[in-house]
Amino acid sequence: MDAVSRLETHHVRLSVQRIAIMRYLMEHLTHPTVDEIYTALSPSIPTLSKTTVYNALKLLSEQGAIQTLTIDEHYTCYDAEILPHAHFLCKRCGKIYDVEGGVGKVKEIEGHCVQEVHAYYKGICKDCQEKEVFLKENEITN
Repeated sequence: MDAVSRLETHHVRLSVQRIAIMRYLMEHLTHPTVDEIYTALSPSIPTLSKTTVYNALKLLSEQGAIQTLTIDEHYTCYDAEILPHAHFLCKRCGKIYDVEGGVGKVKEIEGHCVQEVHAYYKGICKDCQEKEVFLKENEITN
């Protein structure tokens, strides 16, 4: 599904900015922040403001076209993958990874209708662990 179809499916009125933001999120599965999206898109859309990006992301999230992630209290990021899945936050580098199979597809709990599921894991990613091992090994040999 392309960005325009995703917006139409979620009943979001089309605009150049919204299409560009949705396209960016669908092409960059890195869980970007408002600042990252603004920095990436502003050169090609000179009239774009951070407020426009923030408002568009809020609308897209409210309409279910994207997910808003607040794994860490320091910043909010966004995910175009809307099917239930878990996330892993590296406490060293701050990178967020999708975790496959981390969340079940629960639709109801004790008669309550489940509309959102959030599962977050926090720790040290494998890249940071490898860097740490490398630094320790080089420290010992020097």
